[in-house]
Amino acid sequence: MGKADDLLRSMGGIITESASHRGTPAAMPAAASGPHPASDRPGARSKVAFDIPIDAIEPDPAQPREQFDHEPLERLADSIRSKGVLQPLRVRWDESKFRYILIVGERRWRAAGLAGLDKVPCVVDDRTPDPGEILALQLIENCLREDLTPIEQAAAFKKLMDVNRWSGNRLAKELGIPQSAISQALSLLSLPAPVQDAVDHGELPASTACEISKLPDASAQEELAARVVRDGLTRAQTTSAIRRRKVTERVLDTESGPRVTVSYRRGLDVDLVIAALRDALQMVESERADAA
Repeated sequence: MGKADDLLRSMGGIITESASHRGTPAAMPAAASGPHPASDRPGARSKVAFDIPIDAIEPDPAQPREQFDHEPLERLADSIRSKGVLQPLRVRWDESKFRYILIVGERRWRAAGLAGLDKVPCVVDDRTPDPGEILALQLIENCLREDLTPIEQAAAFKKLMDVNRWSGNRLAKELGIPQSAISQALSLLSLPAPVQDAVDHGELPASTACEISKLPDASAQEELAARVVRDGLTRAQTTSAIRRRKVTERVLDTESGPRVTVSYRRGLDVDLVIAALRDALQMVESERADAA
């Protein structure tokens, strides 16, 4: 059982604890009077949700989600106005800032502010989780509640791998998802910015973008991506176009010593290849005549 399973169990515990939390939480001491109710066990986190002033909390700068779309936040804010915050946020106390730092729940925190709430229910960690654990919790929560954009998710996967020094295979095992999903997500990060933008704006399917990433040249990737968006090419049509673009290379070692390399796109008419070779031969003969 991997770390992700433990994290998911931990998050499940938070959900269970919040089942009875519907607007009459235990009173929370003022933020200025101390960090949070202390646990008798060092390193443990509180098992109870407490109301904490929204303005005493700030987001984690390492949060993997970089953008929060306004419309989904407004929908969540409407839900909070009618039902309240049904699941507590998870926070830690930062003594240097004398403020709470979000571990998971930034989307709920922002929506609660839009809904006009002054306080939000929080479960407080009595320890500072390591960066890898925080990132894993944030990524898991985001993926469970509202999908990251494909590029955000790919970047979060990459960051989680870097923080923990995990391979793609290890990450897949920890998160319980196919390794192919990790590989496909990471392939999006190699695409030029305009292509990534098209993916994040829903103009280009992520699965099709993964195929486009197989082209070695950035300009060719942009060109094909633009064609997919413009002409509405399917993934199968895109794959076919990529195969036609891939270059076939032949290297010929002649008896006299020189090595000749011939490169051409697959599917190109053989007569055109022969004509190009004849043109090349004429160029070499012309250079020889000029040198004589």
